[in-house]
Amino acid sequence: MGKAGRRRVRSYSPEFKLQAVQLSQQPGVLIQDVAESLCIHPFMLSRWRKQARDGELRGTVPTLDLKAVGELQRLRQVERDYKRLKMEHELLKKAIRFAREQRRTSSRSSRRTGMRSR
Repeated sequence: MGKAGRRRVRSYSPEFKLQAVQLSQQPGVLIQDVAESLCIHPFMLSRWRKQARDGELRGTVPTLDLKAVGELQRLRQVERDYKRLKMEHELLKKAIRFAREQRRTSSRSSRRTGMRSR
């Protein structure tokens, strides 16, 4: 259940919004990545993009920090690599369980059919 009382709504300057829009329009950069790095909801950034497209969002566009764009692209690549490695790890765990079960079932059958030493 939510807290009682007034909700705090944060307001952002037009320059901040325009810079976020500009970052999100760079090739290879996803809206979700920009929103996450700026601690805002992706829907809010999408709304700002629409406002900028429609001419409702005006202001001086600050110079784009190319280092930030590079970091967002690098972050995306690291997340892709992590996701792939996580899938590979899960597959290896399944293969190990499968091999263990195969070894366990094959060793039981060989004990039953083999000669007894006593």
